Amino acid sequence: MDEMEERLLTEIFYVGNITIGTPPQEFQVIFDTGSSDLWVPSDYCSSSACSTHVRFRHRQSSTFRPTNETFRIIYGAGRMKGVVAHDTVRIGDLVSIDQPFGLSVAEYGFRDRSFDGILGLNYPNKSSSRAIPVFDKLKNEGAISEPVFAFYLSKDEQEGSVVMFGGLDHRYYKGELNWIPLIQAGDWTLHVDRITMKREVIACSDGCMALVDTGASHIQGPGRLVDNIQNLIGAKRCGFKHYVSCSVVNTLPSIIFTISGIKYPVPARAYILKDSLGYCYTAFKEKRVTTSTESWVLGDVFLRLYFSVFDRGNDRIGLAPAV
Repeated sequence: MDEMEERLLTEIFYVGNITIGTPPQEFQVIFDTGSSDLWVPSDYCSSSACSTHVRFRHRQSSTFRPTNETFRIIYGAGRMKGVVAHDTVRIGDLVSIDQPFGLSVAEYGFRDRSFDGILGLNYPNKSSSRAIPVFDKLKNEGAISEPVFAFYLSKDEQEGSVVMFGGLDHRYYKGELNWIPLIQAGDWTLHVDRITMKREVIACSDGCMALVDTGASHIQGPGRLVDNIQNLIGAKRCGFKHYVSCSVVNTLPSIIFTISGIKYPVPARAYILKDSLGYCYTAFKEKRVTTSTESWVLGDVFLRLYFSVFDRGNDRIGLAPAV
C-alpha cells in the first residue's frame, strides 16, 4: 500500500452546461438518470433558491412558447413546482426545437447547490410534467445515431467528467462492458444478487433492486441495513453523517455488489468521503423512501468507479471499470 494517505473526495455534484432559448441562455444542470424532467428557474420564481441561480428570462427569447400546465417534483434533496413551456434546448451540438421543459416558480432545498436546474434522463413514464423528455425527443427525431448515453464521472473535482449522447468513447473504460438487463423497461433499475464484505453477505441476502442514479451523490439503502454497514465499518453517527477516523481508510475492506454474477467492488477510498473540515465520513445513506422490497440507489460513489452506459434501445445498462 502506498504510504501516502489516499486522496479522498468531498461531496461533489456533476453539472454540465446547456442553453435554452433564442438567443441562447446558459444554465448549469445535473444530468439525472433518476428523474425525467428538464427544468430551470424562472424569472418569476420568488424562492431564495432561485435568487442564487441563473433564471430563464422568457421575454428575451424569440422562440419561447408558454403553456398553462403546472407540475411538482419531489427529489431526495429538495422539491420544486413549476409550469411547462417550450423553447429550443441545446446540449453541446444536439438541438431540440420546441422542447417542453419546466420553469420553476418555487423551489425548496436547492439554495446552496452548484446547479441551476436538472435534466432528467429516466424513461418518459417517470415524467412529473408529462412532457416528452429531451433524450426521447432527440431519439424520436433521429438526432442521435444510437439510443444510448453514457457517463464518465471523474475523480478530479474540477474537470474531466463527460456525458455522451448517441455513442460511447472507449477511452474512458477498461476491458469489456458487462450488459445488465433492467428489471423492467421504464426505470434504470437493476437486479443485484447480493452485497458482501469480507465474503459475508451484509445486505441484499435474497437479491434486491438498485436504481443506477447519476443524480445521487451516495449509495442509499434501507435504514436497518445501512446502519448495519456503518457498524461493520466502525462509523459513529454525528448529525446527519457517520464518521470514521481518516487513518483507517487504508485498512477498511471493500464492499462488493454482485450484479448478474459479476462482482463490482467499492473500496474504502471510494466509500469514505471528506467533509469541508477534513473529517472522514461514509457515503452510505438511508433511503428516504421505503419500499416493500429491498431497494438501493447506486449514486456517484459507485459511478466514479464504473463507466456506465444507458441503453434505451435494449433496456439495459452496461458497466465497466472506469479509467
